[in-house]
Amino acid sequence: MVALTDALTDTLIDRSIREKIVLVGVTLPPDHPDETERGLDELSALIETAGADEVGRVVQRRQHPDPPTFIGKGKAEELLEVALATDCDTVVFDNELSPAQQFNLEKLLGRTAIDRTAVILDIFAQNAASLEGKTQVELALLRYRLPRLRRTGKAFSQQAGGMSAAGGARIGSRGPGETQLETDRRRLVRRIHRLEAELKDIQQHRDTQRKRRKEARTQRVAIVGYTNAGKSTLLNRLTDAGVLVEDRLFATLDATTRRLDLPGGESVLATDTVGFVRKLPHQLVEAFKSTLQVAADAHLLVHVVDATAPDVAGNIEAVHTVLREIEAGGVPQLLAFNKADLDPETAATLVKRYPGSVAFSAATGEGVDELLATLSTHLRAMQPVVELSIPYERADALAAVHREGEVLVETHGDTGTVVQARLDDGSRAQFREFEVDDEGGS
Repeated sequence: MVALTDALTDTLIDRSIREKIVLVGVTLPPDHPDETERGLDELSALIETAGADEVGRVVQRRQHPDPPTFIGKGKAEELLEVALATDCDTVVFDNELSPAQQFNLEKLLGRTAIDRTAVILDIFAQNAASLEGKTQVELALLRYRLPRLRRTGKAFSQQAGGMSAAGGARIGSRGPGETQLETDRRRLVRRIHRLEAELKDIQQHRDTQRKRRKEARTQRVAIVGYTNAGKSTLLNRLTDAGVLVEDRLFATLDATTRRLDLPGGESVLATDTVGFVRKLPHQLVEAFKSTLQVAADAHLLVHVVDATAPDVAGNIEAVHTVLREIEAGGVPQLLAFNKADLDPETAATLVKRYPGSVAFSAATGEGVDELLATLSTHLRAMQPVVELSIPYERADALAAVHREGEVLVETHGDTGTVVQARLDDGSRAQFREFEVDDEGGS
């Protein structure tokens, strides 16, 4: 078996041949056919990113999936007719296929049948750049491939070139058969265990970094959002981070952290994160948990939304779904609608629909000042308000309160100055001796 890490340095899709793909979408309760069509539109963008072209679609409504083929024998025969008419190389389901369903469909269709998960894994494999990113993607690919290994002879294509070493996500690639099944399975399991150990070491290193960031008392902001919403462009605009920006899905997989100075003079750590998508494969969420942990640890999430997207509400909910899965659903959010320059009217409507949100353009800089001001206000509002009684002879302490926090009220008494101020936990500890207790004494 070829080492998967070697394969990840190469494109998994043969760019010299644009594969022809038929898309399949099944509407299951409680979904509506319109949602299925939107899902297929996004899947079409995904396969284009992977290096292939859509040549046809087949849709269906069912009460529940057919256990052998997902779509049932009659619909599978209709799909075969479409596949033959379009001379497609591969059929891609927007729904998740079980290994058995995948095998049965390929036996009936005589060509590759994969699902949305396989396509997303393939794109991640193409875009992985850092050692950590490659390790995370490889682990996700192998976890996806392991239960499908017995189907290798059919499940990953019959075209020339052999099976992709990157775990079968390759569109239009086929395996050598099942003669080495048990040997391959043992190698796969050993490799998975080795990758899990490597990521555990990376996690420990990240935990150390996380602890240092918390001890530094600097507030942390994570930029999250749907893939291709403009998160990296925003970070570049704010910090000159130099993050790769491309108009394609999942262009950024590696988290980038930069210091950001806010209008009030305070500094925060801003981190760009991997983009989310509907039905983000569980294997990827699991593998990228150490990277995505930055969102759960943040004081505030800047949720960047493409204001020109066909289904803004659906994109927002998809991000919320992933945030809940990584235990970041409770982190405060600031909704920020990007690409306002392309459709100002829609952006303005969205801001009214989502109170507290802002509209901006990461490309032109329009509205970025308002975004930063709102971000600063949100962070200050999250800090607790404490009341301090500072003796007049401690003018140095009063000056320090003004430096460290936001003074809301300042009054002068007989013996000293009483202030109400927002202070983070670290700053509050400095002025503990001046803090007024609930009974009104120091």
